[in-house]
Amino acid sequence: MGFHSFRSPYDWSRIDPYRRRAEQCPGGLVDLSVGSPVDPVPRSVKEALAAAADDGQARGYPKTTGDGLLRQAATDWFRRRRGVDPDAIGADLVPTVGSKEAVALMASLLHLGPGDRVVQPRVSYPTYAIGTQLAGAQVTTVDDPADTDSWMNLPGVRAIWINSPGNPSGRIIDRAGLAKIVRAARSIGATVLSDECYALLDWSEPDRVGRNAQIPASPCILESEVCGGDASGILCLYSMSKQSNMAGYRAALVAGDAQLVKAMTAYRKQVGLIVPGPVQRAMRAALEDGEAVRVQRNIYARRLHALDEALSSYGYDAVMPQGGLYIWAPARSGDCWADMADLSRLGILASPGEFYGDGHYLRFSSTITDEQLELALGRLQSAA
Repeated sequence: MGFHSFRSPYDWSRIDPYRRRAEQCPGGLVDLSVGSPVDPVPRSVKEALAAAADDGQARGYPKTTGDGLLRQAATDWFRRRRGVDPDAIGADLVPTVGSKEAVALMASLLHLGPGDRVVQPRVSYPTYAIGTQLAGAQVTTVDDPADTDSWMNLPGVRAIWINSPGNPSGRIIDRAGLAKIVRAARSIGATVLSDECYALLDWSEPDRVGRNAQIPASPCILESEVCGGDASGILCLYSMSKQSNMAGYRAALVAGDAQLVKAMTAYRKQVGLIVPGPVQRAMRAALEDGEAVRVQRNIYARRLHALDEALSSYGYDAVMPQGGLYIWAPARSGDCWADMADLSRLGILASPGEFYGDGHYLRFSSTITDEQLELALGRLQSAA
């Protein structure tokens, strides 16, 4: 594989002037720009990590494929939370060192390169495009990958990225839309790459949020209703970062087409892309601790509703997302950078929509402490 050059507007140094201005506000900066979890890691995860700190998986080399306990936990999680039986559809899985490296290396691991085309949403996580560029392949953006007519007849399409719930938009693609994407991709021999790291942060049915609510999940690309009971040509990515506040653990996985996973795993083994043994045990605990996930998702639901209300009172056309962690709102001025300047005078830092493909929007993250949230709400409402 070899790395080619890449181009991206995703440069956080570009927001430093707005950060410095916001820091000068009385009371300091309220940072709504980065989706980095701030809440505690579940106790079950911390205990599992500590218990594994000196076991065989820590002293020796861990398995690239994941140890048997993690693999079983992940398989059980897919059955319990996603309605997917990996064994029945010919799927395999491999843990990854966070989902970002899996996204960035995906095109290269699929042996894509010059002359190949990778389709992705126009508004999306920037690393999809960066990974395609690193492989030397061509990035093609479309407004909606579920509009398969927009890409299936283009020359050289080898892969299609989808993200549901989406970052930054929060949009969820329904089962019919996912199935349509799978059928179209298979008809041209392309691979579907489905980033589902926000899958358990589904707000599309408000009555599912609460103390006794079950944990809903957005539709999975590997559901039989979507893939026809066959994982061929499909890869699904999932991360512990959002559901369990484990971004620093670098804990994620890829599941899907067993032949593709096997080939990718062979490369990962040779270059040392192996999740540390103690982290594998922590991943297992995170997958098994549904109560901690339920508690955390209710926290995010509360914060998102409060942020939505405050942004609306300030004049943003803000709406609660279908899923995920962000409010994606049109810039009041029509330009994200002008709004960044306006908000910085209130001591608030957002994320410019240009980073995600649309400079007419801003992204506001709910990954802030309750104290920071209260500061943001007070400033927005008093300035309304």
